[in-house]
Amino acid sequence: MARTAVIAGVGPGLGESLARKFAAEGCQVALFARTASFIEELADDLPAPGEGLAVPTDLSEVESIREGFETVREAFGPVDVLVNHASAASWEGLMDLSVEEFENAWAVGGRGAFVCSKEAVGDMLETGGGTVIFTGATSAVRSLGGTIGFTAAKFAARGMAMDVAQEFGPEGVHVAHVVIDGQIDNPGTRERLPDREPDTFLDPDEMAETYWHLVEQDDVGTQPFEVHITNGPQNTEFL
Repeated sequence: MARTAVIAGVGPGLGESLARKFAAEGCQVALFARTASFIEELADDLPAPGEGLAVPTDLSEVESIREGFETVREAFGPVDVLVNHASAASWEGLMDLSVEEFENAWAVGGRGAFVCSKEAVGDMLETGGGTVIFTGATSAVRSLGGTIGFTAAKFAARGMAMDVAQEFGPEGVHVAHVVIDGQIDNPGTRERLPDREPDTFLDPDEMAETYWHLVEQDDVGTQPFEVHITNGPQNTEFL
């Protein structure tokens, strides 16, 4: 039976690669993002044997998330896999970041991941288990200075991942946290860092293979919690 996967926060780069990889492995893939046009085109272009569903969702809004999961259940049934992949850009320090910007970073990366996890794990407990993956960053384990909103949200998500893993691992819910320590190759990153050598970027298709490996281990008794992805030279901007 096909797994139903929700990728919360899909854009060009790793989100798109995750959708394509999961579909190629036979998943029914629901794509959550605010930009409807991108996810609608991607849902129509996912490889067989998978199936795509575009679900325009504001991951900073609780009711929007809940409505998104109801849409997925109506189309595909209960959720088996969740990737909490969303984050809000917040690249300023304590004295420059506004309260509103800080709260938005937390609303997407913290509260949004909490609500998505609550919805998905509720399904998994009824069906016998599943997988929840949190996309982290260097800032989830080591403060870089000057990115306080992003860092706080990523620390929060890592803490939630640990807590959910400890609470629901015995119930068959495999929870993992992926630390992305580097720049993911996508058009926006290349435009922002034009002087970087191409081979210093992280390949999103290769990264998606790591995520899928975590999904495949959802029925293994001893499961990895944290995976660290890097490829050598590190740039501390926008991690």
